Amino acid sequence: MKAFLLLLIGVHSAIISDFELRKIGFRIVENSIQSQAIAADAILGKWQNEGQDAHFEIFKQGSKYFGKIIWGKGRNTTDVNNPNEALRKRELVGLVLLTNLTFDGEDTWENGQIYDPNSGDTYSCEATLNKQGYLNVRGYIGISLFGRTETWTRI
Repeated sequence: MKAFLLLLIGVHSAIISDFELRKIGFRIVENSIQSQAIAADAILGKWQNEGQDAHFEIFKQGSKYFGKIIWGKGRNTTDVNNPNEALRKRELVGLVLLTNLTFDGEDTWENGQIYDPNSGDTYSCEATLNKQGYLNVRGYIGISLFGRTETWTRI
């Protein structure tokens, strides 16, 4: 490990102590963890759907990511298509429809669910942030192959 750290930082072993090497190694690991946390939180913020008729805010609770409707236009302002009749009068604005996404360590948030108020159905969900900064949100049944992707734009 010592030789690896010396190679990594490009320092000759005669001028650095074992204690200093441990501190450097700790800082490398710490910076790596912080970089991952920053990458994981890249999904946070406000987004607009493809149809430009809804805005969403993605937020974090613990280590999971959620999304709620913060603005919408259209005929229905309540959850009229919900299969649970008791929920059909709830307002769509403020509704948390994206739940329990977890960051995979690279560029995908997975293992979540998304509720579609247009159909009243809930799907498995994953989201990928592409290099252009768009969020590809995929809802699917069973495996990701059987689903639909919508591209959201940061606002």
